[in-house]
Amino acid sequence: MDTPFKSGLEGVIVAETEISHVDGANGQLIYRGGYHIDEVADRGYEEIVYLLLQGRLPDSAELAGTTAELTKQRELNAAALTALAGLPASADPMDALRTVLSAQGAQRNVVRPTAAEAVAVTATAATAVAAYHRHRQCLPLPDARADLGHVANFLYQLHGREPDQAQVRWLETYFVVTADHALSPSTFTAQIVGSTGSDLWSAIVAAVGALKGPAHGGATVEATRMLERVGGPEHAESFVLDLLSRRGRLMGFGHREYRRYDPRARILANVCQDANPEYHAVARAVEEVALRELARRHADRPNLTNVDYFAGGVLSGVGIPQDLFACTFAAARTVGWAAHVVEYVERRERIVSPASRWIGPNVSSAGGNGE
Repeated sequence: MDTPFKSGLEGVIVAETEISHVDGANGQLIYRGGYHIDEVADRGYEEIVYLLLQGRLPDSAELAGTTAELTKQRELNAAALTALAGLPASADPMDALRTVLSAQGAQRNVVRPTAAEAVAVTATAATAVAAYHRHRQCLPLPDARADLGHVANFLYQLHGREPDQAQVRWLETYFVVTADHALSPSTFTAQIVGSTGSDLWSAIVAAVGALKGPAHGGATVEATRMLERVGGPEHAESFVLDLLSRRGRLMGFGHREYRRYDPRARILANVCQDANPEYHAVARAVEEVALRELARRHADRPNLTNVDYFAGGVLSGVGIPQDLFACTFAAARTVGWAAHVVEYVERRERIVSPASRWIGPNVSSAGGNGE
């Protein structure tokens, strides 16, 4: 009997992992060690880096060590700086991130994926995003500051000014809740590359390429642009009804795995209320109408709020331009990508090499084309 074919590998289990788990039926995201996302959302990003790579939350000494290592690995090396200097200001920021990470990894020349190398690439990703943003503005990249945490330093290097502590906390929550999400397309891409025996930097560069696709990394921007067109909370009802009447798509609703409200959306909605009150007011008004109408029109399938819906409000609330949304997501997710690769390699799993089904013309046993 033929092996069943599943388009997009939907529902097909291709790996085992302890890094994170999406319990879509119950609307839960569980990080390594059994921590529900609500339990760690207010933790520091450095703690989550340690958790995803080591399997438990760090004690004070372990946290200090992780923080020190992230700080140490922030600087771009000569190869990365040369690559950055050669990029035009018009380059897609995701292309810039991919290029800078590739150059940084080429000079490091570390072959085997390890937790230490995962920390290094995580540190570099944030700097690379900030560096390209400064480069395209013809502004120098401020030197990294050892007295600032990972997220605070990212904002400092991005904007070139002392980071506002409230903004740091808002963005840190975003980094924490988006650090990993089971086997997303970009994570699987990184894992495939790692399974071939390639280095960690190549795996992360491949993941960035996957995330660049608008079907994966572009949803936050699309949801933000949709809400910008509403015109205010008072227009929410007419906006949603008009959009649906024209068979338009409500961005930020529905998820392949979640059958309940995305827990990350619930957390970011609360952050958004402080970070971007006007955005939040419009988003809540639209959400109320959208959930009502989607439930009425599509009672057979849940289309609840997902992480992208409020994420744009948080990111814009801390001054991140829309075209850097995907890059910032990548900077937060790098540790998750890396953790999955390291886990796969350490378990000595087989190279990922799935089968395909032939749908071309019939071929005879003699090798002819059947004609």
